[in-house]
Order: sequence, then structure tokens, then C-alpha cells
Amino acid sequence: MRKQMIEQAAFEVASQVRAVEDTIDIALAELAELQARMVRVRTAAGVGVATGHEAFEKLASALLGLVAARGGVAGCHAELKEAKNLVPGLRTVSFGEGSECPPQEGASPLRIVA
Repeated sequence: MRKQMIEQAAFEVASQVRAVEDTIDIALAELAELQARMVRVRTAAGVGVATGHEAFEKLASALLGLVAARGGVAGCHAELKEAKNLVPGLRTVSFGEGSECPPQEGASPLRIVA
């Protein structure tokens, strides 16, 4: 019973880590699209690059912060992978398809594999 509770909790953490990673990647893509639109609008409007530049810098700063957050979450993922070896009941259990981190595209949902 206790082992199943530990496995379920670990599964929930693994699922949440993947969801956070996906959310950050989606946000990065949206920020990049916003940057591109801002450049296209400036060009279409025929205004100088100084117009709206402060907003562009703030967006770039937000993008860099999100890239740093992405690295932090990746580091957290790696630490959790190592930490599972120290938790009784998880040492011989892995989540996913058996590879280190199966890709989201085309991969089956996470599952417990003994």
C-alpha cells in the first residue's frame, strides 16, 4: 500500500514536471511570435526603430527570463531523476517508455514500469 502511494505521488510529480516544461515551451513560442509581429507592424507602419523600442526591450527581457526559467526546470527535472534513486520504492521504478525522457509527440501517456 505504501509503495503504491509513493509510486502514485512520484507519477503525479513526473506528470506535473512534463506539463510545466510544455507550458514554458509554449510560452516561449508565443513570445517569439509576438516579437515577430511587433517587427512586422513597425515595418508595415513605416515608423523608425526607436518607436516602441522600449517595449521591444522589455519583451526581450521577459523572453530571457523565461529561457532561464526553462533551464531551471530542466535542472529540477535532472535532480528529481537522481533523487528517485534515494526514495525507497522508486529505486527500480521508472516512468515513461524506458528511455530517459520520451518525447511528448507520439509518446503514450506516462505510466509506471517496474
